[in-house]
Amino acid sequence: MKFYENIKLDEFSSEPKYIQLYEILKNLIEEGAIKPDEKLPTIRELSKKLSVNTVTVVNAYKLLEQKGYIYTKVGSGTFVSKQKDERIQVFSENPLATNAKREEINEGINFSTLTPQSSLFPVEDFKLVINRVLDRDGASAFNYVEPQGYFPLRESIWKYLRECGIECEIDNISIVSGAQQGIDLVAKVLVNFNDAIVVESPTYTGAAAIFKNRGANIIEIPLKEDGLDLDELEDVLKKQKVKLIYVMPNYQNPTSITYSLEKKLELINLALKYNTYILEDDFLTEINFSKKPNEPLKTLDFCDRVIFIKSFSKIFMPGLRLAVIVSPFNISRNLVFAKQNTDISTSSLIQRAFDLYLREGLWTRHLNNLKDIYYKRYCLMKEKLSEIKDIRFKDPKGGIHFWIESELDSTIIAYNAKKRGIAIAPGRAFYFDSRSSNNFRLSFAQTDYDDITNGINILKEIFDEIKMPG
Repeated sequence: MKFYENIKLDEFSSEPKYIQLYEILKNLIEEGAIKPDEKLPTIRELSKKLSVNTVTVVNAYKLLEQKGYIYTKVGSGTFVSKQKDERIQVFSENPLATNAKREEINEGINFSTLTPQSSLFPVEDFKLVINRVLDRDGASAFNYVEPQGYFPLRESIWKYLRECGIECEIDNISIVSGAQQGIDLVAKVLVNFNDAIVVESPTYTGAAAIFKNRGANIIEIPLKEDGLDLDELEDVLKKQKVKLIYVMPNYQNPTSITYSLEKKLELINLALKYNTYILEDDFLTEINFSKKPNEPLKTLDFCDRVIFIKSFSKIFMPGLRLAVIVSPFNISRNLVFAKQNTDISTSSLIQRAFDLYLREGLWTRHLNNLKDIYYKRYCLMKEKLSEIKDIRFKDPKGGIHFWIESELDSTIIAYNAKKRGIAIAPGRAFYFDSRSSNNFRLSFAQTDYDDITNGINILKEIFDEIKMPG
């Protein structure tokens, strides 16, 4: 058990010591430095060696056991587990990707992913702004920028957010490497072991799993047609302290539900009443096909309770990894520290290029072009889905996906679709317990008109071929 001699905990880190210890031990186990079935030091022994409170070691061990890294034998001690594959797996946007080569998936029709076709990326426009940045800034374009983000870009985003109805200060805007990192940073700042976190049910489990990895207690609240079941949410808020409520109020993933204005306002009022924060995950609000305006929850945030994360890369160029956090004043500084400790800063060149892209109006032009393309796909998919009598769905009036319900377990549909070269996202992938679900998600982000027509026709054939129960 010599491994603990090299463990160093940072006294000045904003990260709790038990999380630091958990991460160090987890890495040692994954790297094979601590072997399967090897006995770990006792709580008292390790706390003494590291000069920390025994509670620190207890919480770190609890978290490791919860994630399947270690197990306890009563009377014998704590040992490293062999079953590492039982740890939380982040849901892949392509459910076939775990068992099939990507080349095989691309040969079929992909309704499973929300990632746009690469042919929709504004490569030429972005190439121009990158060249202009390099001509203007030279080698300095590759220097680190401040952890909070390149100031001119934060200024450009501040102006864009104001156009969207979000009033904030530039100092409360942080640039991060994608929405996933943004969620992770919020978790590092706010979430500790055993904290209660509320999420929508169903939800994008890849994001919510970040909270689980912090040792949080995840509470799932079901969705109604106009948003979260707020009666059930308030029952939870009355009974225990909830640290954070994670929501996607516009074109929710996977259900495509958009919260009503009344429900958005009531949700903010509940956050104020019970002294908690709301984490709003937004990347689709602008893809609105109705005449009725649809605004982020943050536009209604009269009490500074909403932490707003917006991904620009998801519908722009996913590989660029670019998103923004608009945070309440009292946690903005801690988010910057967490960002600095995570990766110092997001790519300087990409930030400078996207700043110019925004200032030149190219982002707005790209969005309008995407909306035109997606609107035609949306109309076609809605029309084709209406021809399948065995399914039901609610018109999302925006976004890039439909949430379909049938009388069949969606894994049966997904299995038969896969055999016919069609990838769909079965509903069980959006629940932590992988429960049986009669719903599945269909996205038109990767499909052109022929793919939509052919793919939905094949799905119709699948429903016709499968004998319905009863």
